[in-house]
Amino acid sequence: MKILLIGDKESTYLWDYFDYEKFKDIEFIISTGDLKSAYLQFLVTMLNVPLYYVPGNHDKNYLTNPPEGCINGDSRLIKHNDIKMVGFGGSLEYNGGTFQFTEKQILRRYKKLRRKINSEGGIDILFAHAPAFELNDGKDVCHQGFKTFIEIIDKYNPKYFIHGHQHLNYNIQSRVLKYKQTTIINTYEYYVLDYDLPPED
Repeated sequence: MKILLIGDKESTYLWDYFDYEKFKDIEFIISTGDLKSAYLQFLVTMLNVPLYYVPGNHDKNYLTNPPEGCINGDSRLIKHNDIKMVGFGGSLEYNGGTFQFTEKQILRRYKKLRRKINSEGGIDILFAHAPAFELNDGKDVCHQGFKTFIEIIDKYNPKYFIHGHQHLNYNIQSRVLKYKQTTIINTYEYYVLDYDLPPED
């Protein structure tokens, strides 16, 4: 099963030169934020598959112009067939902007979901805008990851943790990273994930 992961930068390959034949096997899309609503609407229309998204720290416009035809996964547990996913939007608070949160706020959001996650027997995919703390995150406050995500990964061992926020030109470690039993993928621009095969860097 193939999943299209997108985040942080609209891809001209997908938007300006879209070729359905190259993406016809995609079953659904995950967006990790900082992308225009029109871009998400274009992809969900062209591929005609579900698109699950969380807002990035630059997505204030989603409040008044949410991407139509797409499913907001922020602070929710979503099931796509038998795949259980939990999403968290936003970044670490750095200047009081929209979709910026303190560690305590993210932890509180997670705790509200914990009973439901436990009742579902855990999660398969954790997806967020921000990375996890010290796992391909940045040194500046804006780009530091959340420690809460480490707590979630340690407890539930999801198959994948998918995030954005850290552009690949920020000199991060790699697009794909392994942490314990979880594969971490940076969605920058786009990445096609075959859910049933080991991901390629």
